Amino acid sequence: MTGLGAFLAPTTEMAAVMPALVTDALLVNDTIRPGNGRVALGPLERAVASVGVAVVVIAVRYLVRRYRRAQTGDLGTTKRLALSSVIAASTAAGVLTVVGLWGLGDQLVAAYGSLALAEQVPNIVLAVIVLGGAYALTDFLGQIIHEVVSTGKTISTHQKQIIYRLTQLGVYSLAGLIVIGLFTDNLGSLLVGAGFLGIVVGMAARQTLGSVLAGIVLMFSRPFEIGDWIEFEENEGTVTEITIFHTRIQTFDGEYVTIPNDRIANNPIIDRSRKGRLRIEVEVGIDYDDDPDHAAEVAQEAMAGIDNVRTAPRPKVVAKRFGDSAVVLGARFWIDQPSARKRWRTQTAVISAIHGAFREEGITIPFPQRTHGARSEGLSVTVGSGSDVTGANGGGRNGDAGAGGDE
Repeated sequence: MTGLGAFLAPTTEMAAVMPALVTDALLVNDTIRPGNGRVALGPLERAVASVGVAVVVIAVRYLVRRYRRAQTGDLGTTKRLALSSVIAASTAAGVLTVVGLWGLGDQLVAAYGSLALAEQVPNIVLAVIVLGGAYALTDFLGQIIHEVVSTGKTISTHQKQIIYRLTQLGVYSLAGLIVIGLFTDNLGSLLVGAGFLGIVVGMAARQTLGSVLAGIVLMFSRPFEIGDWIEFEENEGTVTEITIFHTRIQTFDGEYVTIPNDRIANNPIIDRSRKGRLRIEVEVGIDYDDDPDHAAEVAQEAMAGIDNVRTAPRPKVVAKRFGDSAVVLGARFWIDQPSARKRWRTQTAVISAIHGAFREEGITIPFPQRTHGARSEGLSVTVGSGSDVTGANGGGRNGDAGAGGDE
């Protein structure tokens, strides 16, 4: 035997015994009580039998899951439904068997009669069909989503998972409403009550729900990816985690910052590595006596010899402004696959290269200077009768003293 049948042969044999066990177990009066040629079971025998049933159920689940893992390709909808049915049937049979072993069949029969479950059998069958159809539909839609993602690059793997989970939620929600409608005649009132409950919960947890909705939007819009170098408000670092509630970044100091998604959705974000390249500018000042054009050429040649600096777009130097002590030039260059480490390493190399090139060409990089001076002549002050007293300090006092002496 090969294939599914051969692999599940022990499971089939164990499952074949289940109906007889269930039938005998549910006949409580004949099974666990003496009479009719049957032997009554004591507590120890019941416990041992219950353990045996549990072992059989666990073995069935193990074999089914082992078969799933052994398949190299993707299982089809039919096989998935068959395997799930085997697990569900074996579990249900095991539960009923244990119920019968411990003498709980009478209570179940009484509950069955009081609830008039016999009249609900068609609805139960329809509910099982609806739920099975929902499972098959989500599996089918999952295959379509997988094929779309595999054939194109418009949707990432992460977005595929989000789409698939939302599809599952929608299909199962619809199936749940259908099943509820099978067992109640007042579905409208139930939905109204659920709506009011949703409003109350939404008002109580609006910030959390806002973060959840913002997380869903971020997962679809993808303004940044895990591993991107971003700047948000006063935080700058590498994105390490994106969840439906928050985004976490690692700063260059080794700190982890957790930011709620609603804040990210409502504030600007700078992504320095999104396009795979980044322009960096270094400012340098030259003396007013030097030629700005010549200094720009020297700086461009110095930057062109650095490894991490891109040749296209080529490095460029522009005159930016007149400073207090220098003409300020902006040395601009591009790097590939930007990261904080590469930026600082390349920027350091550019500064060192420009400094060395300016020194060789005799171009002065000035530093702020302040000149202090004084007037050569003193301050002329007129006192009293119009006589002039020359001197910045004490002129008025001397004049007054002289006038007083004359009196």
